[in-house]
Amino acid sequence: MSTTDSTAHTDLPTTADSDNRAALDNRRHRGIQTFMKRKTHMGKKAQAGLQPEFARFFVQADDARQALDITGIADLRALFAKPDLPLTLEIGFGMGATLVQMAQAEPTHNFVGIEVHEAGLGNCAYLAGQAGLTNLKLIAGDAITLLKQLPAAHIDTLQLYFPDPWPKKRHHKRRFVQPERMAIVSRALKPNGYFHAATDWAQYAEDMLIVLDHMPEFCNVAGQGQFLPRPDFRPLTKFEQRGINEGRAIFDVLYQKLAD
Repeated sequence: MSTTDSTAHTDLPTTADSDNRAALDNRRHRGIQTFMKRKTHMGKKAQAGLQPEFARFFVQADDARQALDITGIADLRALFAKPDLPLTLEIGFGMGATLVQMAQAEPTHNFVGIEVHEAGLGNCAYLAGQAGLTNLKLIAGDAITLLKQLPAAHIDTLQLYFPDPWPKKRHHKRRFVQPERMAIVSRALKPNGYFHAATDWAQYAEDMLIVLDHMPEFCNVAGQGQFLPRPDFRPLTKFEQRGINEGRAIFDVLYQKLAD
């Protein structure tokens, strides 16, 4: 085949090329996920929490919850009878015990938890129901997608307790605390609002400091390069206590978004 023939055919996309480009565009559109949805054991409390009796805690209908579909969720304050109360969003609340305890301790605050694991969603709804909470709502889905849908300056506090550390270097891009994701967090936080994270993974904790201390819109409450002792308002979890008993250090970081 001549050079001319080869050049002429190079510019003609094949069906396979189009399909590959479409798949690549779809992956780029979805972005890199910070979580991996794993199948977890569904205990009796979790099963009970997914029954109609506890449906008042879920923002989505059953089918949307199971599909992690957060389409149309664009105002967390509108979910509550008193929308002007301080609003806390917790990302990845696990089985929900800590979130429920915090909502119980702060009845004059509204709390929203977002999680991808159905067992955690059900367990948290059950615990909230047993506690008689009216200031807690639950969402199943991707937190970054949710944050992008919310108005600017919408949240007073964002909590990220014991996120997946993604320890392998090739997976570090999946860590939640990365500059591009924290810019999304900053947009959603009110001026003077707070980002609070805790981890037992020392390298991830150090990386959090590096990322956040270099973002001019945030101020480290403990001082640049410093961790914060666990504040009284963050309950000690069973997982955390077990880690402490085994000699693992726990790291808290608390950053305030600076006013414009």
